[in-house]
Amino acid sequence: MSENNEQRYIQLMKIASQKIADLQSEIERLKQKEREPIAIVGMSCRLAEADNPEAFWDLLSNGVDAIREAPKGHHSYLDPYYDPDPDVPGKVYIRRAGFLNQSPTDFDASFFGISPREAASLDPQHRLVMEVAWEALENAGFVPEKLAGSQTGVFIGICANDYVWQLVKQDPVETDVYIGSGNAYSPVAGRLSYFFDFTGPCLAVDTGCASSLAAIHLAVTNLRRGDCNLALAGGVQRYVSPEYWLNLCKSRMLSPDGRCKTFAAGADGYARGEGCGIIVLKRLSDAQADGDNILALIRGTAHGQDGRTSGLTVPSGSSQQNVIRRALANAGIKPKDVNYIEAHGTGTSLGDPIEANALIKVFRQREEPLILGSAKTNIGHLEGAAGVAGLIKIVLSLQNELIPQHLHFKEPSPYISWDEMPIKVASEQIPWPATNKTRFAGVSSLGFTGINVHAVLSEAPPVAPKSEAETWKRPLHLLTLSAKTKPALEQMVRNYEKHLATHPNLEWADVCYTTNTRRSHFQERLAVVADSVSRAREKLLANLAGAENTNLFKGSKSESQPQIAFLFTGQGSQYLGMGRELYETQPIFRQVLEQCQEILNAIGNQEKSLLSLLYQSDDTTLLEQTAYTQPALFAIEYALTSMWKSWGLEPTVVMGHSVGEYVAACVAGILSLEDGLKLIAARGQLMQKLPDSGEMVSLLASVEQVAEAIKDTDLVSIAAINGSESVVISGEQEAVRLVVQKLEHKGIKTKRLKVSHAFHSDLMKPMLAEFRQVVQEVTFHQPKLNFIPNVTGNFEPVLPTDPEYWVDHVVKPVRFADGVETLHREGVEIFAEIGPQPILLGMARHCLPSEYGTWLPTLQREQSDWQGVLQALGQLYVIGVAIDWESFHRDYGYRQVGVPTYPWQRERYWIDVTHTQPLTQSGTQSVAHSLLGQPSPQQATGKDFADLVNPEKSGTEDILKQKGREETSLNLVEQLKVTEKEQRKALLIDHIQSLLSQVLGDKQERNFSLSQGFFDLGMDSMTSVELRNRLQNSIGISLSSTLFYKYPTAEALVDYLIQDVLATFVKFDD
Repeated sequence: MSENNEQRYIQLMKIASQKIADLQSEIERLKQKEREPIAIVGMSCRLAEADNPEAFWDLLSNGVDAIREAPKGHHSYLDPYYDPDPDVPGKVYIRRAGFLNQSPTDFDASFFGISPREAASLDPQHRLVMEVAWEALENAGFVPEKLAGSQTGVFIGICANDYVWQLVKQDPVETDVYIGSGNAYSPVAGRLSYFFDFTGPCLAVDTGCASSLAAIHLAVTNLRRGDCNLALAGGVQRYVSPEYWLNLCKSRMLSPDGRCKTFAAGADGYARGEGCGIIVLKRLSDAQADGDNILALIRGTAHGQDGRTSGLTVPSGSSQQNVIRRALANAGIKPKDVNYIEAHGTGTSLGDPIEANALIKVFRQREEPLILGSAKTNIGHLEGAAGVAGLIKIVLSLQNELIPQHLHFKEPSPYISWDEMPIKVASEQIPWPATNKTRFAGVSSLGFTGINVHAVLSEAPPVAPKSEAETWKRPLHLLTLSAKTKPALEQMVRNYEKHLATHPNLEWADVCYTTNTRRSHFQERLAVVADSVSRAREKLLANLAGAENTNLFKGSKSESQPQIAFLFTGQGSQYLGMGRELYETQPIFRQVLEQCQEILNAIGNQEKSLLSLLYQSDDTTLLEQTAYTQPALFAIEYALTSMWKSWGLEPTVVMGHSVGEYVAACVAGILSLEDGLKLIAARGQLMQKLPDSGEMVSLLASVEQVAEAIKDTDLVSIAAINGSESVVISGEQEAVRLVVQKLEHKGIKTKRLKVSHAFHSDLMKPMLAEFRQVVQEVTFHQPKLNFIPNVTGNFEPVLPTDPEYWVDHVVKPVRFADGVETLHREGVEIFAEIGPQPILLGMARHCLPSEYGTWLPTLQREQSDWQGVLQALGQLYVIGVAIDWESFHRDYGYRQVGVPTYPWQRERYWIDVTHTQPLTQSGTQSVAHSLLGQPSPQQATGKDFADLVNPEKSGTEDILKQKGREETSLNLVEQLKVTEKEQRKALLIDHIQSLLSQVLGDKQERNFSLSQGFFDLGMDSMTSVELRNRLQNSIGISLSSTLFYKYPTAEALVDYLIQDVLATFVKFDD
């Protein structure tokens, strides 16, 4: 082989070796991906005597048996069928089970945008899943709106539907269109994806009693495969009808005393239980990268089927062994690593020994005993939701380092090979402390037709402790609570007060962080400023008692984002130490102040630096000198603005008062920060050089009175017009005093201002030429937001970009009152003063109607800086101003903690077959209205739905001319004709309200906001056609099938009907 060929061969071998190494690396990566642990980052449950995971742990750790007699009322359906003799045909011999406290008839339909009509047809299991899913996301700290459009998967186990047995007893005439979508299995998952706008895989899973754990297995598989990035998984079971009870009693599946005696010699059948559990899952790498609160890990899962056994419902021990071994292999661990098994263990004499002996064969090679237990001994067998209940028990046991007592185990089953391996049933509590060795547990679910599922869990990875040295600290914190309705908010306040009372050691900062960043923010709002859990609880109690509190705010979110004006304070508001607390606790504020100091130092015309002047001196002399006052105020106000803006609070319009206008110009983008500081520093220096022989006085007088008083002197000027009876004069000292004396003799009140010079007067003219030179050195830009100049008090986008404007600004009066009137005229409702003291707010309020606006000081000399900021922020929050809470809490190292979930406001929605009509009326009911006659029933037809899919113009002829027109249309049209023009809109709104209530099945005919969308109220494509039909029948005019898509609110619809439809087809006298 030639040397060249040999070198080429070596080179090719190197390339091939590298490719092989790369492929091996990729194979290993894919294998690791297939086995990546899945983090449980949130969970919720509704179980017997336990409405949430915390209550479930209380039940488990206290060894509570939650089995009870069927509650009267919603479980009275069993009473006619009860007979304790199991041999009596057509009867149930047991009425004991793990029943939920929550009635299956009740649901917070409006929260989920479901109409009363549709809610009545909805399987109670679907209802429960929606509530528990929301709670699970809240527990995970995920704001549902932020997940909209995400690749989130939904996997829900469901294996029966009792409600449909009720519905088939209805008269077929009463069957509503929603019964199908409300009672099929697939919508139990699909409705979640629809409501939350999830786009990942969506499956309803029926594998009998293994359904919920099979759903979790599928969720884990889909996450590892990359089909989704987040998953909700779990299961549900509710009982509302006797049919399945009759079947189970017929086959003697149920324990006569209603208890699961799992693995015990006395095992004689299972106890039924109802409930729901949902967990939130994420790949571990993603959860750690996102800083999620990891509760535990799913390390591996497996799923299989018995195949052919001696009978469809006879379990196979060998198949169970196979599934468990595959789950362990998937988890990458050995049998001896597992400490605890949460068994399927229903308490049957056949199933328990097969399951236990299968476990013995898999786990026999061990030294430490394998602990067995089953939550079914506490809460019964949840059938389709059994697996997730057992899994949640494991998570809680890992977190609390304790294996709860397994109940009703007096004597071990003689059919289990107890002596073949170290195995122990947890007949008493067993400590399970975290050590340097990872704790593992398994959970099994077995379906009655041979489906076997097993999952392996481990404790969550350790969390690094907070580094106190690395985080900023705040002395006070803001708690925000919100709900969709006022009653819900009041209940939420009660829940939080109770929670804080029972969890006094919670970190208050973490509680506030959780409510602010990890919760949805709804219409009705409350905010509390406090420094501790105990103080916050006091304020919540005071609110519940109806007491006023300066640090608690309540309000309703505006239907549109309100306009905010930032008002920047002028001279006279300064004091030593202004903003000190913010400088010490708020990184953005500190950063901007330090930036301003660097720029001022580079300008170099001040002997003392900004920060030493503000925070390292007790001498007020320098700060009172305008050369220092003006840059100091500018820096403080610009830092305040930067802090507010970093939290997402952007002003709609800015306006300054005198020197405050320079900050306003920077915020509006007219000046850069560097140019703004350059101008204000030069302005202050040049004014400082002028003689201090001037004086400024505030007068409670009109402009006309003041003008008359100074008309005979050129030495006094009007410096500011702050209100109709508030004017400031400025000028030569003696001349000002003479004018003041003259006005005081007329009974006008006066007040000398604490300033060094006579600003905004002719005494400033000597500095103008030099200042003009500085002004011409800077660059001006068109404003990026609305800016009101002092000199005119009106919006002037071009004026402030003219350098000469800033020269004139020195001597011309501040037309503050005109500026406030302009803000009012433009619809500004929120006025925030950005400055060391609230001077402008008082003046501005006097310019406007007494009850108008929200007035927010930022800093006040007599109170904590941070308290003032939080009070303003709380008031902004409760009226609906959007706040970037993530940015607000950045740099502080806070963590999510457990807080109460949403307080459901349930109402009864039920189709009672003993009634001649469903409790929530179907679409066949006629519309009744005080102004109208009785129309014939209006139902959507096949043609209507075809029109909706492929809308065509149906003609514009006036149906009033057609034969067979309804008396309804005549009544409404005639009523409109005799109604005053300004009242027609109210009449139509009232009528549409009535029609909508009938279509949606809302018997209470509750009023709704004119700007609230019809589809947000629960209307859908079917009911939109029905409402269209009713409406066009009412007015006698043909309407488009896409009417409510084009005009989705009552306000838009009524305007269209009046201006375009009725105006064309109906002749009004006016």
